[in-house]
Amino acid sequence: MDWQLELLFVVRTLLATMAGGLIGWEREAHGREAGIRTYAAVSLGACTFALVSQHVGGGDPARIAAQVVSGVGFLGAGAILRQDDRVRGLTTAGTLWATAAVGLAMGFGMYLLAGCTALLVLGLLLAHDHPMWPKLKMRHPSRDRSK
Repeated sequence: MDWQLELLFVVRTLLATMAGGLIGWEREAHGREAGIRTYAAVSLGACTFALVSQHVGGGDPARIAAQVVSGVGFLGAGAILRQDDRVRGLTTAGTLWATAAVGLAMGFGMYLLAGCTALLVLGLLLAHDHPMWPKLKMRHPSRDRSK
């Protein structure tokens, strides 16, 4: 490999880390289980696995990407907790998984897709703070505890 290609890899890993960190920043600002470091590390790791998978002879990049998806799913499962009759951590698990997709896309050189996905994940998280959120949130009668 030449130094220009490796420099491109460094740029991809930096962008993936920043995109993951941005998503983690929102989670940390709301006091969630996983924050900037966790999200940045997931995105960075997924990006690096994608880069390595493309440049190791005899390997199939799709197989390594599939293993990243299942591995991060396992990580996310650890973030899900049952507390009394409530389940907590589902959003953290889902956004960790989506952040791995950001890293994979960045690693495969899909900058627009990676950036758009990161912004969409961030937008989904920030929507919770919008004044219209309570009106948009659907309540199922069997889950209504006020009765």
